[in-house]
Amino acid sequence: MAHAVQWLRSLVFVLSMYLAMLVLGIVFFPWALVSRRGARLACLSFCRWVRWTLGWMVGLKTEVRGAVPTDEVVVAAKHQSFLDIILIFGAVPAGKFIMKRELMWAPILGQYALRIGCVPVDRGKRGAAIRRMAEDVAAGATQPGQLIIYSQGTRVAPGVKAPYKVGTAVLYEQLGQDCVPVATNVGLFWPKRGIYRSPGVAVVEFLPRMVGGINRATFLARLETDVEDASDRLLREAGWSAGG
Repeated sequence: MAHAVQWLRSLVFVLSMYLAMLVLGIVFFPWALVSRRGARLACLSFCRWVRWTLGWMVGLKTEVRGAVPTDEVVVAAKHQSFLDIILIFGAVPAGKFIMKRELMWAPILGQYALRIGCVPVDRGKRGAAIRRMAEDVAAGATQPGQLIIYSQGTRVAPGVKAPYKVGTAVLYEQLGQDCVPVATNVGLFWPKRGIYRSPGVAVVEFLPRMVGGINRATFLARLETDVEDASDRLLREAGWSAGG
């Protein structure tokens, strides 16, 4: 019975979330057309709405830990669900994502993503995608901010291991900026697919930054170790265990 009630609460939340996306997208659209500030404020308003409604609709609290970067850095994050996108973007002052190209055509979401400076890439051709990614980022260097990339290239469920892609290292080398890793446990409460949202405390944690200039192999190995170890710690803190 309790599970059924939580599922219904989750369904109401999901419906309200997409309704809020539609309403905010329409209300802010004229401003977003002429100003990136308008587009960013619309996205931030949506993030705040989701965090607020999550708490009282389904009992899922959210927390952002660590030193949130405010300068120009590469943010290399663990990706478990749509919630970590919301928490990270809502925390940094000028975030923009490396995103898969097909999201450009998503109603409202795609248009606003482009307006705030997100960089679409084609994941189907690895080498070409990395070159295009680097070119697009270089072309947008006049727009300062925090460039957010998901180093594994896709959402990965808690406890599942997936390789870290070289694209993060390419951007780190090209831009010559520090990298701030981000760990999370949000996938325990907000899964990759499905309606059900579990009560608890979902966390994203900004980890100590990696200064620019580290060689590629060392950088990728350290990034993976830092993010995976911290994410596993957050999972255990929330009651998860590798055995079940």
